[in-house]
Amino acid sequence: MRPRSNIFLTNMGYTLLLIHVFLAMTAFSLVVEKRQTEEHEEDSDDFPPLWKSAPGNLEEYFIQDNSLAVNAWNYRERLGLYKILLSSSAKYFVSLGPNNVGNILWGLPLQHGWQYRTGRLADPSNATTCGHVDGDELCISINSWWACMNYYLSVIPFLGAVESGFFGELPYEIKMLPPEEKKADFCHSVTECNTQVPAVMAGWRNFFQYLLSTAPNMEIAASNAFSQDEALKYMWKAHVLSIAFAQLKFQKRLPFLSDPEMSFGEDWASAVEFIAATHFPTDQNTTNHFQTGLPSRMLWEGDRAPLIADFTPVQNKVLVSLENIRRSNTGMGGLLLSLWKIAMSTEEGRKLGRSFIESMV
Repeated sequence: MRPRSNIFLTNMGYTLLLIHVFLAMTAFSLVVEKRQTEEHEEDSDDFPPLWKSAPGNLEEYFIQDNSLAVNAWNYRERLGLYKILLSSSAKYFVSLGPNNVGNILWGLPLQHGWQYRTGRLADPSNATTCGHVDGDELCISINSWWACMNYYLSVIPFLGAVESGFFGELPYEIKMLPPEEKKADFCHSVTECNTQVPAVMAGWRNFFQYLLSTAPNMEIAASNAFSQDEALKYMWKAHVLSIAFAQLKFQKRLPFLSDPEMSFGEDWASAVEFIAATHFPTDQNTTNHFQTGLPSRMLWEGDRAPLIADFTPVQNKVLVSLENIRRSNTGMGGLLLSLWKIAMSTEEGRKLGRSFIESMV
């Protein structure tokens, strides 16, 4: 057996090698000038659009005959699921900052808000006005690849929390209202989701059970001490499971998108595993900063980074970087991701990995 110190040095070597590989892959992208503080303020609000008006507790949804119904195809109602998760989990993250800013669940609603703000939840086929300015702007389209992917990062985490007992004993069953079409593509209750996506449900259930295990309990002599790294490990594992399942399931939604947008979507999904391996923090401030590098609109035919005129240099750079990471990993048969995961197997390695990701934005 090799000494632990040698294993550590090997992993560190992998980390440094991979960082140099990534930097080489993005070398031809734009040299980014140092951004001014005003750009941060201009690019992103602290909260997702319509956050204040989204439901903040379960009683704000429609309840009838011991059943609570959520229309997850309405932006405000889907956003409310996140808002309830954020408020219910706030006590576990008090050590990470005031006003719940350190809550690692912020990444989910902020990403959903970016999708809404940039038109990615609207019907890309233009067969309906769902999500468009001339129709119901709060409508989330069943034809949107982004919206369908997000279903497994909103509804499934919420139902996983319900099943874990995160909200205590509820006097009603929670159900998602099915869309008018393609109902079979989605599960709508804890029972259905455990049948259709058991591994994904288990991932989110385990995350919320971990949080519950860190809560002070008068009946138990000692509860687990909260660890941000441990919480991120559980959260990212569940996140990767959600993306992997949804990506396979919704391949047929991709052709509704332009070729550049389709490629970006695949790049985005591929990048999740690289980011997850670093246990990247998804608190409010970090996520808002990171999202300044994401495209501010849907990509159109003819868009080609790093030469998209109405995108910032950072947005162009991020698009190029994500594309190169996916193509390099695919060209290596997944070896790049495997080596990255090995390099990220220590806290020291993950720290370097996070620094690299932060340097992209």
